[in-house]
Amino acid sequence: MSLIRTPQITDPDGFYEELVDAQRELPDGESRKLMAKLVLLLANHIGDRQVLSEAIRLAMQRRPASPQTATAR
Repeated sequence: MSLIRTPQITDPDGFYEELVDAQRELPDGESRKLMAKLVLLLANHIGDRQVLSEAIRLAMQRRPASPQTATAR
């Protein structure tokens, strides 16, 4: 199985808001701990080591700068 990259979340804006709200008043260290816990919980749920490795590789890729970003520097 390979990583599903098409949108699967039925309410992406609501999920994003909930994710941001969960971290809103946390100090940086606690926010990082929360994100690490979330990643580990979801990785355990996924369970497929190849899919997890693919996700890590994709997350590590740097996106090329957009023309707007490049000119703003």
